[in-house]
Amino acid sequence: MRVAVAYNAVGDICTPDEGDVLVQADAVVQTLEELGHRPVVLTCDLNLAAVQSHLIKIQPDIVFNLVESLNGHDRLIHLFPALLDSMGVPYTGSRSEVLHFTSNKTLAKQWMVAANLPTPPWIGPYPPNVPPLNRHLEAAQSAYGPQAGIRWLIKPLWQHASSGLHEDELILAENSARVQSLLPQRASHLGGACFAEAFIDGREFNLALLAGKNGPQTLPPAEIVFESYPADKLRIVGYRAKWEKDSFEYHHTPRRFDFSPQDAALLMRLEQTAKRCWQVFGLGGYARVDFRVDPNGQLWILEINSNPCLSPDAGFAAAVKQAGITFAEAIERILSDAMTRSQLPPA
Repeated sequence: MRVAVAYNAVGDICTPDEGDVLVQADAVVQTLEELGHRPVVLTCDLNLAAVQSHLIKIQPDIVFNLVESLNGHDRLIHLFPALLDSMGVPYTGSRSEVLHFTSNKTLAKQWMVAANLPTPPWIGPYPPNVPPLNRHLEAAQSAYGPQAGIRWLIKPLWQHASSGLHEDELILAENSARVQSLLPQRASHLGGACFAEAFIDGREFNLALLAGKNGPQTLPPAEIVFESYPADKLRIVGYRAKWEKDSFEYHHTPRRFDFSPQDAALLMRLEQTAKRCWQVFGLGGYARVDFRVDPNGQLWILEINSNPCLSPDAGFAAAVKQAGITFAEAIERILSDAMTRSQLPPA
């Protein structure tokens, strides 16, 4: 097949998280060539008319969508696949609508609440966007009890890859009124919009999912271990842990796949919940669900990533390898899922 590998334009000078899309594109192009496909690179920016003209010129059978943002804005992630929808061109991964509302973290959390999926309580967002639900406040009362104080962590509303979560700039506040006053102050530092989420002090897991002939396959669960962290250091996978290779956080947050028999029941619940997320959100191709598990064993969904990083050294590739699947097989399954879904009759 002729496959257009599409990714967002990146400047000559960029941060590690911005430049990572180039690594993903190179890996996908090389793998497609190994599989016998004919890849052609397509760089996307806000000039969607020019992107459309390029697509018409190259006439791909399918687009491998790696677009993570446009013009540096993660909230525009859905525009390119929406263009493909309008053109009737099949593409990999989740649909444009799914990318949009999973990228908006509080909108995704409202969907979770409506589907009885466990997610930490939150305040915001700022600026306000859609009318908020109130059930998350009741969940906070029942989950933590009236005596327990909730510590609120201010996070970006749209940005991904831990952008904005710099470990030395994290703000935890115990007073909800104080949090409300901080949101407008922090928004400009967090891509223009932010919210506060109840901080779950516990274990961190992520589960990758990969489309298959019989539905999504949950890949082996991974736990992020906070090694040698001082007692007063916040245990969170922030920007440094993901991108700054000379930092303490980068070298002390290894990923592990080996667990004791005592974790069997927990791992099963994590897998079941991840599959439920796939169904509720209508995910496609591949995805990742990030969890925290509190000291009582209660699991909480932090984020549903509908387009996780495909770099060879990233978590998704590690989970694929742990499952005994080659990277090439995973890419072929992502392509096959997209082609199958494109041939389905309209709902």
